[in-house]
Amino acid sequence: MSVGLIAKKLGMTQVYDPQGNLRDVTVLEVGPCTVLQVKTKEGKDKYNAVQLGFGDQKQQRMPKAELGHLAKANVVKDGVAHCGRVVREFRNFSKEVKVGEVVGPTLFEVGQYVDVIGTSKGKGFQGVVFRHHMQGGPESHGHKGWHRRVGAIGMRSFPGTVRRNQRMPGHMGDERITTQNLEVVQVREKENLLLVQGSVPGTRGGYVIVRTSIKLGTEKRKLPVTAADKKGAAKAGAKGAAPAKAPAKK
Repeated sequence: MSVGLIAKKLGMTQVYDPQGNLRDVTVLEVGPCTVLQVKTKEGKDKYNAVQLGFGDQKQQRMPKAELGHLAKANVVKDGVAHCGRVVREFRNFSKEVKVGEVVGPTLFEVGQYVDVIGTSKGKGFQGVVFRHHMQGGPESHGHKGWHRRVGAIGMRSFPGTVRRNQRMPGHMGDERITTQNLEVVQVREKENLLLVQGSVPGTRGGYVIVRTSIKLGTEKRKLPVTAADKKGAAKAGAKGAAPAKAPAKK
């Protein structure tokens, strides 16, 4: 089973879970997302997928082809394309939905694990010390201008070329990153908020994708068993246990 939503990163905070533990969480605004298209394997698309839209966009800022596509879901009203700012497709969507239906944070449950996909912060052109955590050159005399350089990158006479994937200065950040196996701490249906454990890629106000964890699926967090829980289980077992019968005599 797999479901997903388009979300907006609002920032990070701290909340207490039902066990009284303080948790660092990221607040995600997950919708409401509108179903714009449903593709089936039996139809002309030849695969199962659901297309969702999130966020409002002015009609004048969108191409006519996209507006015509959104009009089929009846989300273009009063010069605004509702749920047309960000459009994403989710393959093998396990929940049965129809075009125009609205989905929200109730697709996920507390304790469930999810994957969050986003674009990391762009840091521009960076050197090897900041980008790859290299040590740099010596700080002693005679090494002027070589304190933060990469050093030799060649391969001598053979093969005489730079090795593939050689770590070099270059553009850092602004990459698609998937953070896996984040626990859902809270689901706030009225506010359309989803609180997940830990950090997610991207800046505040950036858009991300939240989907069911690929590695853990619908598995939920196993809460620790306390001494009081063990004592209560023992009492319940003692009360409900049937009296032992004596073995029959032959």
